[in-house]
Order: sequence, then structure tokens, then C-alpha cells
Amino acid sequence: MSLHADALAVLDAWTAPDARQEELRRSYVEHLGGHADAMWRTCLPGHVTASAAIISADGSKVVLTLHRIHRMWLQTGGHCEPGDATLGAAALREAVEESGLRDLTLLPDPVRLDRHRVPCGGGSFHLDVQYAAVAPSAAVLVCDPDESADLGWFPVGDLPDPTDDSVRDLVRTAAEAATVYRSSV
Repeated sequence: MSLHADALAVLDAWTAPDARQEELRRSYVEHLGGHADAMWRTCLPGHVTASAAIISADGSKVVLTLHRIHRMWLQTGGHCEPGDATLGAAALREAVEESGLRDLTLLPDPVRLDRHRVPCGGGSFHLDVQYAAVAPSAAVLVCDPDESADLGWFPVGDLPDPTDDSVRDLVRTAAEAATVYRSSV
């Protein structure tokens, strides 16, 4: 199965938690249906990306990265690459690359979607599919300056500035999903 087909299958199967997320889900499916290259940064006016909020094993903290260009605290994530077999694999690859954490457990289904404007290709949109990942206990972050200006663990309920509502919504949703996951294992 191609990455494009996987993304379409993931989004077709995903149950959106509310009407706004369902509207985004439908628009992502429509975009994938109309663009064979929807998974690649060269697809304009927008392309599918994958990200993950990394939640501590006890559910109390989240990893955020200070984006080198935007100078905002964000979840890990980014563009899909040709070696990514699935959308989840792309989110996990980005999480490992940007945090230095190994042995992350990616929850199987996305937790949110977020469409936002970015400077790629002179101005386009990221159609971000957002996952939750759980870090092992005593995980130690490794900040790669090629990936991030800074990196840190932050209390789920007290995120640093500057950030935005989409990050706060993702962190809240990812922490809830991680709690449900922990109670099921």
C-alpha cells in the first residue's frame, strides 16, 4: 500500500470527535482524492503532514520543540518522506528525530487534525494529521540543533509561551488518549 493510500485509509476510518474535526477530515479526504502528490511538500496549495504530541509515561508532561523558524513551541512533526510506509510511521519518525527519544509508543489512531498556513512553496497549507506518542519512563531528551532551537518537557496544563490554541488542544487531547491507552495495557 502506498503512503497516499494509507493516509486515505486512515482518514476514511477515523472517527472525528466533533463537527469541526469531521469537516477537516472530509476536506483532507477530498484533497487526497484530488491530488496524487498530496503527501509531498511540492503539492500546492497544501500537503499532508504528520505530527505527534509526546506524552510522559505518567501522563503529566509533554515534549515541545521550539521551532527554529517560527519561534513557537510546537509538537514534533513535519513533512512525509519517501521512506515513510504509513502516516503513523511518518509521525513516529519525526518524533524520534526531533526529540532524540527512542522506544516511543505511537497510539494507533490520530487524535486530531489541524490545517494551518506555512511558507512552504511560497505559501501553502499543512494538512496535519496529529498523533499521540507515549515516552518510556526516565526518557532523556536530546536536542539536535538541526531539528530544533530548543526542546523540553512541560506540564500538560502549563505550556510555555509562545504557543497557540492548536498546540494546547492537541496536548490536551493527546494526554487524554495516553491516559486511556495506559489504562488498557
